Amino acid sequence: MQKFISLITLLLIFTISTAQNKFGNPEVDPIQIQKTFQDWSAYNKKIMLSRDFTALDASSKEITKESFLDQLANGNFIPVRLKSEAAIYIYKLFKIQPKSDTSIKATINQIGFDAYKNYKMEGTAFPKFSFKDLDGNLVTNESMKGKIIVIKCWYIHCTPCIREFPQVNKLVSAYKDRKDIVFMSLAEDSPEQLKTFLARKPLLYSVIPNMKDYMNEALQLNSFPTHFILNKEGLISKVLPNFESLEVALAKESKL
Repeated sequence: MQKFISLITLLLIFTISTAQNKFGNPEVDPIQIQKTFQDWSAYNKKIMLSRDFTALDASSKEITKESFLDQLANGNFIPVRLKSEAAIYIYKLFKIQPKSDTSIKATINQIGFDAYKNYKMEGTAFPKFSFKDLDGNLVTNESMKGKIIVIKCWYIHCTPCIREFPQVNKLVSAYKDRKDIVFMSLAEDSPEQLKTFLARKPLLYSVIPNMKDYMNEALQLNSFPTHFILNKEGLISKVLPNFESLEVALAKESKL
């Protein structure tokens, strides 16, 4: 009986090891990065949950992205990337250690919740809109049909929103010859506040003022910046939390 149990144990270890090796080993030590909240936070900034990736559960079984994000939002896991080629993303769930800072779990649950909510929006129609930008141009769902629309949601006092201005401006310039791609931004602030602010910090997107209620109610945003990419049918292709994810997603959408 003892030999049988030992055999089963060895078989389980071999199976888990084989599944792990199929996808590669973690790029960092999952236990070591949980030593302090700062260690985990520094690593977690490299995790891009809005990107397309292969998702693995804690036993290295391949699962859906939806299930992966749901477990991050409601479970006791952190995501760690497995070693792979630069353009290939494989994320695996690892148990949060019992002695880890409780802020790690609280933060990753919130990150997972936001990522799950964003993921569920993909493939749905962007809420109806009829906006006027700072130059008085009217923008509606109908007028934007047949175009890829890149939308940045922000406000003046959002430091991460402003920090990425140079990057998003560079992105607009990179696509300036694409007449089928439109860049616009929704801002919480008033026209007067925005005109004063943008005179010092230019943004190459068209800017729609007074969008706080729309972003809170229609889009239900609680994190800024948030970027949307709408496809030519007016459906949400991607919902993204930062420029790095936006750049990759737009390159993919622009080739479709």
